[in-house]
Amino acid sequence: MTEMRLTLRVDANGSPLLGHGKIKLLEQIGQTGSISAAARAMGMSYRRAWLLVEAMNTTFVRPLVSARPGGGGGAGLSPEGEAVLRLYREIEHSARVAVQGPLETLAAMCSPPP
Repeated sequence: MTEMRLTLRVDANGSPLLGHGKIKLLEQIGQTGSISAAARAMGMSYRRAWLLVEAMNTTFVRPLVSARPGGGGGAGLSPEGEAVLRLYREIEHSARVAVQGPLETLAAMCSPPP
């Protein structure tokens, strides 16, 4: 049977707000404590990661990613970043549960993979 996957993107005021890539970046920053390490883990340039972080930080009322205090470099998720990550995953889970039956039906209608 065809493998189906639901991908979620949240838009705000007609523009992309959050999607799989930004959420994965937030998770990696939380795990690695560094934007550059998160970018490497995702096979992304540091510049691209930094631009995504900057976009998220300016889109929300409070930054989602903040520099670690102490002058040693690094970055981490702010409390708002952790909340946004948790909320996105809750929305994603609810959506998957809601569409499980229709996705299975749609998968059964597809040609088998080669």
